[in-house]
Amino acid sequence: MPAALRIKLSKEEDKALLELSMKDGIPHRVKQRASVVRLNARGWKVKEIAEYWNWAEQSVRQAIHRWQSRGIEGLWEADGRGRKRQWTHSDWQQMEQWLEEPRRYSAAQLQKKWQQTCGVSVGKEQVRRLVKKKGTHGNECAPAHHL
Repeated sequence: MPAALRIKLSKEEDKALLELSMKDGIPHRVKQRASVVRLNARGWKVKEIAEYWNWAEQSVRQAIHRWQSRGIEGLWEADGRGRKRQWTHSDWQQMEQWLEEPRRYSAAQLQKKWQQTCGVSVGKEQVRRLVKKKGTHGNECAPAHHL
């Protein structure tokens, strides 16, 4: 059976964790970790915290160890998670120039052009999603005027 984990917080640390757990714009997972640390400092056992948050006990231990080793910075996710984008800001500026042209491009054509011009290798569905996400809906024709 693992040893009991118990941390002690100063009043300043407890206040900082409370503020962090209620602040807007902070990732939900970070807020939860801050609450886990506070609960542990108030005498809750790992098993009780895990049941309260519906977490695995190991996740609770991990959050506490992160606090012990790195302090408040340990509550955030480590850098380097997830796949890195293959295009840069200048690559995207090139894409926006093409979308402003009077000619219309399909996602497949944009993908091929991006690959040949900038060396960006993404699928046509990814190109479609990027264009949609950035709020650029392509180079649509102007509305027809009726005489």
